[in-house]
Amino acid sequence: MLIPHPAVLRRLVEEYETVLAEDAGTGRAESGTREQDLAYTLCVSTGTRDVEDALQVARRMLAATSAVGPETTHSPAVRPGPAEMAVP
Repeated sequence: MLIPHPAVLRRLVEEYETVLAEDAGTGRAESGTREQDLAYTLCVSTGTRDVEDALQVARRMLAATSAVGPETTHSPAVRPGPAEMAVP
């Protein structure tokens, strides 16, 4: 299974919780498209099929990552180009 970058996983969890809180604040009973998209992405990212399970797995993964040490500061979407990978 691929392991999501901690920064990406943390953002997904925070964003999902924010959307839930906003929905609760407005009294909306049905989930919106953004909530569904975030739930799906969390499930795919954690290898689960239920968003509650996904949140538990994500929190465990984040706790394990923070116990190991600080994250790298580079963006996970940025990959070194050929010039950075060239051996002098």
